Parts: sequence; structure tokens; C-alpha cells
Amino acid sequence: MKRSEVAEKYKWDLESIYATDEDWEREFGAIKNRVGEVSAFVGKLNTVQSVSEFLELSDEIDCTLSRLYAYAHMRKDENSALAKYVGMTDRAMQTYSAFASASSFASPELISQSEEFLTELVSDPTLKDYDYQISELIRKKKHVLSDKEEKLISMASVPLGGFKDIFGMADNVDLPLGSITVEGKKVKLTHGKYSQCLQNKDQKVREKAFKTYYRSYEKLLNIICSTYAGSVKKDNFYARAKGYGNCLEMKMYNENVPTSVYDNLLSCVSKNLPTLHKYVALRKKILGLDTLNMYDMYVSVASADISVEFDEAFELVKQGLAPLGSEYSALLQQAKDDRWMDVYETENKRSGAYSSGSYGTKPFVLLNYSKTTHDVFTIAHELGHSIHSYYSEKTQPYPKSSYEIFVAEVASTVNEVLLLKHLISKAEDKELKKFLLSYYLDMFRTTLFRQTMFAEFEKFAHDADDNGEALTVEFLSDKYLELNKKYYGDAVKHNRQIAFEWARIPHFYTSFYVYKYATGITSAVTIANNILSDPSYVERYKTFLSAGSSASPYDILRLTGVDLAKEEPFETAMREFADTLAQLEACYED
Repeated sequence: MKRSEVAEKYKWDLESIYATDEDWEREFGAIKNRVGEVSAFVGKLNTVQSVSEFLELSDEIDCTLSRLYAYAHMRKDENSALAKYVGMTDRAMQTYSAFASASSFASPELISQSEEFLTELVSDPTLKDYDYQISELIRKKKHVLSDKEEKLISMASVPLGGFKDIFGMADNVDLPLGSITVEGKKVKLTHGKYSQCLQNKDQKVREKAFKTYYRSYEKLLNIICSTYAGSVKKDNFYARAKGYGNCLEMKMYNENVPTSVYDNLLSCVSKNLPTLHKYVALRKKILGLDTLNMYDMYVSVASADISVEFDEAFELVKQGLAPLGSEYSALLQQAKDDRWMDVYETENKRSGAYSSGSYGTKPFVLLNYSKTTHDVFTIAHELGHSIHSYYSEKTQPYPKSSYEIFVAEVASTVNEVLLLKHLISKAEDKELKKFLLSYYLDMFRTTLFRQTMFAEFEKFAHDADDNGEALTVEFLSDKYLELNKKYYGDAVKHNRQIAFEWARIPHFYTSFYVYKYATGITSAVTIANNILSDPSYVERYKTFLSAGSSASPYDILRLTGVDLAKEEPFETAMREFADTLAQLEACYED
């Protein structure tokens, strides 16, 4: 479909940011000339006035560049073949990089000031919008080294920072994933095509895709292993150099989230693995397979699907999210009426979905709606992000308006859970109910259990390196296979190739990141249940949505009553998984 064939009401309103590209060019030219102004403050961040003036100037430039980049990259994503917008995006990014470089002196200079001066800044009323930001500098001050040591570490960041890029080039460019035959046609495997093949109803297609895909990784295992081992060593080097006990402690400390959250996740999930084993066994029974393989874990156990036009899908989302109250419902309608969303797939449009925008713009949503159940839930998910951004930006000043990654997936997943529960409760068709129940169970399996398995593997690899173990292919693969058996149980065959799955996970090069997916769905289950059982709880939830980064992400999440340092949220999620499994079992017993 060409973009010109899509009705205006289904396209996002980027003209609300800049009416014309010429308006963008004028603002870009003006702000580009101001980027260097921050350099005038080098060596002068030693008074309340100078700090205040610098932060205000920095935010003005940052906010403008963010808006320029948002417009350019969304225009580019409408049609990546238009060189004009590719160029505008590149120019915005380059200017952003120049600004980041020019202002990079500020944090080290501020953090080198006395704690007394920084405390004075926190308490000064003219800097109230920056109080949390400055208090974080105080908190991290004890891990700041001498100027000479910090300079050495900064110099080392370039040669030590390439492991993720090396893996990315191998994984996305150089790795020949091979081809398979599907329904008489040759299909060249990509990461996306591989995922599609694992959902194919024909087990032979799933098997061929699985073996062909992993054959490619096996050829590069030694190179990938060396790359990942280097990344782990880099992580541990920084942790030791900065005076942390280990890399996990460093990562959690920098996020201002207790390490006990990570430990709690691993222990609580491990304790409840028998329920996952039970679900895997049920999948085997429903699919009627003598042997359930790892490549059979993604095919649906039910044949139903929700195939409706976008307008009907949007109404389903509104109905599912009605428990969030009239104000939230009005915002959903506003998202449609005011054209926050770019709905349909068109020629050269970016694939997938996301929520984007910047401070002062609409919180836009890119979709590629194509009448599948997944696409219906994508509407709810991405609008969860956008309305979270709407509340935070409406309530908080610019320095506190963005929320941290630790809480970023909570609101979007709350929306998915509420929609699922609504659709399950209204499902009259038995096959549709089976499909929705299995959809929910697979959300848990892939987002809570699988990401926790990844988190446990990461911790193992970093601890092993800290203890002097050599991170060889055999060592890492043996551990990964052991974890796979622990998590998925005896009902599935642990195919030889699954031992190498660790070698294809890009997130492992951003250490201790994946656990946030698991804590996100864990938090969402408790929040959704509270919304459904107590309408007054919605106001408490809105306080969370409105908090931005005004406090630590851990404390902001606790505004909802969810404390991930305690077992209760995890146990609630596990009960939800068990209850949903019981409902699916009952459907097959009738």
C-alpha cells in the first residue's frame, strides 16, 4: 500500500511538531549555532547561579534537539527510501552527539565538588527541578576516582566498548542464516523469518528452520564466545575499578534499584518452576506430539485469532482498558482523534511498533496494523507507553519528565494484562478462549520465565569470570543447557542446538538489562489485579504514571504498592500463571 492511499485519520500528525520541513530547518540552524554555548561554563560550575544557568541552557538545547530528532526520525520511518529524511535524522543525531560531547564536562565537574556544595544545590529553591538529579551525583560520589584515574577509565572506554558492535556486525551482517523450503518456496532465513517459521503449523518446517538457523551460529561459536567473554571482562573491569563488589552491584547501584530485587527474581522464579514444567507438559499433550522439541515451543496450541479492522480493534482496546476510568478512556480516544497513531503498513515504512515523541509534542505511536491478535495487543501496549509519557510530561518539569527503563515496560504491560482479562472473560467461543489463555501463558513463559533464565545465565557468566574461570564455548554452553533443563523440565526434548542459544542474544552485551522485562510483567500483574478489584486504586496508579524520574525508579514503582524487594509481587504473578494454566486445562477436560 502506498502512503497516499491511507486516509489522513490513520496517519500521525507530525505537522503539529513542525508545520513544514522549512520550519524544521530554521529551528535546526538556530540551535546548531548554540550548541557550543555550554562550553562557556567549563570550570565555572562552583556557584548556585552558574549551575542554575548552565542547567537551564543545557535543557533548552537538549529539549529542542530532542524535538528536532523526533520529527526527523518519524518522517524517515514513514518511508525510509526518502533520502531527505534520512539526512535530516543523521544531521539531528550528529548535532546531538556534538552537544553531548560539549556538555560532557558537567557531571564530572559537579561530582568533584564538595558534598556540602552539592547538598546546598539540592536544597536551593531555584534548582528544585534538578534536586533528584543532583542528589544522584551525591549518592554516586563515593565511586568517583581521582581525576587521573577517571581520565584513564575514560580513555579505556573506546577500546573496551566495541564488543557489542562486533557482535552486532556478525549477527546482522556477516552471519549467513541459510535458506529452507516452506510450502514449495525457498525462504531465506532472517531473525524475523526464523521467528515466523517457529510458529508454522508444520513441525518439519519448524525443525528445518531451527537446525539451519543454529548451524550458522555453530560455525562462529568461537568468535562469538571470545566477543562475549571480552564483554564480560570489560564489565567486571569497570566494576572493580570503580570500587564495586561486582558488576551486578554496579549496574543496580547506578539504576538506584536494590540488588535484592534481582536476587528475589531469581529465587522466586526458581521456586515456581514446577508450574512452568506443568504448562510445557500440557503443550505437548495438546499438540499431540510424541516428542516435544524446543522448536515446538512457539507454535500456538489453539487455532483461533482475533481478525478485525483497526477501528474495531481500537474499540476492543478501549473496552478492555475501561477499568482505568473515564479520564484514561478519554485519552485513548484523544490518541485516535488527534492522530497520535500511524496505523497501517505502507511502502518502505519501518516495521514493528513503538511509542515516540519528545517533551511538548504528542506522544506518537507507530503501528503496522494487519488484523492479527498480536496487533490488537500492540495497540494497547504502545498506547500504554504513550499515555505514561503523557502523564509524566504533563505533571513533571523537563528535567524529571522521562521515566527510567526499570519502570518503562510496566504501564504497557498493565494494558495488555487488562485487555487479556477482559477478552478472556467475554470469550464465548471455546477455541478463542483457549487461544487467549495460551496467549497469556506464553506471555509469562517468554517474558517472565525466559528472561529470568537469561538473567541467571548473565549472573553466572560474570561471577565465573570474577572467580577466574575461563569463559569457553563448552563452559558457557554446558551451563546454558543446564539452565534450559532446569527451566523447561522433562516434558520437552532439550535439543543439542539449544545449548548455543546464549550465542544469539544481543541483550547480553548490555549486561543485567533483561531482568527488567521479567520485573515489568511481575509488577503489571499485581497492578492490573488491584485496578480490577478496587476502582479507587486507579488514582494511586496515576500517581505512578505521573512521577517521571522525580525519585528512584524503585521508589516510583512502590507508589503502586509493588515492592520488588519482597516476595509478594512475584508470588502474585506465579499464582496468576497457575490459575491461568488451570483454566486452560479445564477447557480441554470439558
